Amino acid sequence: MKITVIAVGKLKEKYLKQGIQEYLKRLGAYAKVNVVEVPDEKAPENISEAEMEEVKRKEGDKILTKIDPDSYVISLEITGEQLTSEKFAEKLDDLTTHGKSKFVFVIGGSLGLSKEVERRSNYALSFSKMTFPHQVMRLVLLEQIYRAFRINRGEPYHK
Repeated sequence: MKITVIAVGKLKEKYLKQGIQEYLKRLGAYAKVNVVEVPDEKAPENISEAEMEEVKRKEGDKILTKIDPDSYVISLEITGEQLTSEKFAEKLDDLTTHGKSKFVFVIGGSLGLSKEVERRSNYALSFSKMTFPHQVMRLVLLEQIYRAFRINRGEPYHK
């Protein structure tokens, strides 16, 4: 299985980098996992709706160039479906059972995802109705993917 996490923006915080490295190391036993960063677009403080859409479009164009046509795309969206860890594990297991082996998870920038990325997405996933820093979501996502593998293999970790 090949998993790619595409994230907008550069990760700067050392503690997040360390956590992400730990989960990438753990995930290595289950899948080939790669994190791809695409540059974020500069946005003015008092941004208009049109400027917001343009920033999302530019970021979305960069995201879309990183997605292989045969990948199953899961976008992280506040309006996406909320799942328990068990249901998330079950969803991944069902997808692999039905022949999916290349997954792309997309984490948008601070303004969210473009409509084009949302249309390319096969499934919209939400971790909460709350808003989280997109850098923190990388760590949370990788931990949940790791947890899903452990659940699906009946291995100790999930409580």
